[in-house]
Amino acid sequence: MPAVQPNWAEQVTAVATAVGALGLLGAIGAAVLAGRQVKEARKLRESQIAGDFLRRWDEEALVESRQLVGRYETKEELSVAFRGFVATNANEAYILYRELDYFEQLAALECLGHFDFDLIKLLLGRTLVDRWEMWRPSIDAMGWDRGYPLFGALAAKMKKVVDAPDGDA
Repeated sequence: MPAVQPNWAEQVTAVATAVGALGLLGAIGAAVLAGRQVKEARKLRESQIAGDFLRRWDEEALVESRQLVGRYETKEELSVAFRGFVATNANEAYILYRELDYFEQLAALECLGHFDFDLIKLLLGRTLVDRWEMWRPSIDAMGWDRGYPLFGALAAKMKKVVDAPDGDA
């Protein structure tokens, strides 16, 4: 029995199916490439944010804040001084707020996923926890119901990690 040749409609359908399959493969390839570019762009943006944020730590304003903090030997002395500065609306209060605001902003960026926790752990680690513990009496003395909650949450999260036996809770 002779083989039946496909008619023109079947041939057109076969060609259209092949072209559609090639188009679909091209679209999938483009989507994968676009996804990689988005991921690279996000990493670049996060790196820029991290660089800018870390650079702020060594800028004059925060150095001045850390120098002022360094004048006090204990967290209790800092708290008493800070309360006095706030009560008199002294310039020193605003200098000290810079560091608190810095850590609150860092915590907000981490909370939103714009700053990687592992990077914070590598760069600050125990220092972040120590700064929170040093500032806590001052924050508590402010009488705010929720004074610097993100800083506190980030410090608690960091404390769990740095205090874990393997350093990676």
